[in-house]
Order: sequence, then C-alpha cells, then structure tokens
Amino acid sequence: MVDFDNFPHPENDQPLAESAGEERAVLGGGCFWCTEAVFKRLDGVLGVAPGYAGGSAETADYRTVCSGTTDHAEVIEVRFDPSKVTYGQLLEVFFSVAHDPTEVDRQGPDSGRQYRSVVFYADDEQRRVAESYIDQLERAGVYDRPIATTLEPLDAFYEAEDYHRDYAERHPWQPYIAVNARPKVEKLERGFGDRLRRDES
Repeated sequence: MVDFDNFPHPENDQPLAESAGEERAVLGGGCFWCTEAVFKRLDGVLGVAPGYAGGSAETADYRTVCSGTTDHAEVIEVRFDPSKVTYGQLLEVFFSVAHDPTEVDRQGPDSGRQYRSVVFYADDEQRRVAESYIDQLERAGVYDRPIATTLEPLDAFYEAEDYHRDYAERHPWQPYIAVNARPKVEKLERGFGDRLRRDES
C-alpha cells in the first residue's frame, strides 16, 4: 500500500507553463485498459489513447503484440496541458497509482514483455525528469524492491484498435476491469482527489 502522505513529489520537475498548450507522455504500465482509466480522470489531461510503442508498424496490432513476440509494449498516450499539470506530476501518478514499477515484464495477472514498465521519452527533457524521479524514488526507499521501469526513446506511437478506447468505462462490471482497473481508480481518488477533473470529482 502506497503511503501518499510520504510519497515524494518530483524534485526536478518543470514548472507549470505560463500559457495553455499541448504536450504528450507515452507510458507503459501493464494493460492499457487500466492505465487509461486512471489518467483520463486527471485535471489537465486533454485525452488518453491506448496503443503500442517500442516496435514496428507491421506488428502494431493487438493479437500480435499479445503474442509477446514483438518489442512493443502496451502503452497509453497522454495528451496534457502543461499549464495545468506537469510531466513530473503525471509520472508521480504513474509510479504511485497506475502500476507496480518493481514488476519485471508483468502486471497483475498479465505477463510478457508487452506488459513491461516503461517510460517512452519524447525528448531529452522528458528523459531528464524521468531519470531524476526514478533515482529520487530509489533513494527514498519507497519500494521494497528495485524499480524495474525502463526508459526508451519514443520512435513512434501506434494507436490501438477502436474497441480498446475507454474500455474500462464502457465495461465497468467486466471481471477483469472490476478486479484490476477499478481499484486503481479508487486509489487515485484517495491519493489525488485534489487533482481530479472537476467534472469527475
């Protein structure tokens, strides 16, 4: 159980932008149904799309990625307004709520390289913030095991098939969603209630 009162905020984050804009973060933390359900509720998030990153366009489809034979990870692309939420604040949710960053090639009931914990950085600044935050979390001893999250350059993001979008919202009582996604959303509400979208709070 994460202690939100003592969970470190990023030391080396960027300040909020002075004017509205749009940036994106691409994060892999297991099944994209679950991570999408968490991030779409945050204030400052403009949109979340499930998809694939880390492999080629030829193998960027659900059946092939799920075979575990590609370099892809299931990811989400988070489009956000940097005047409302910082990249580091998104990483804080990623590490404390959205998944277990100490797991190697698995999350919950799902196993395979496609479920690895990974930050796909778009530029040197995103890499700097992510590297610094992982080091900070390790120094703080937040977890009982080493953080397994990899940092990989974002070459391309391939949006997943339409039926994956908003999957948890559209299937709230599906057993997988009830057991794996809903607890993460409840965890977000407990730890980050002040950061939820106004229409979601």
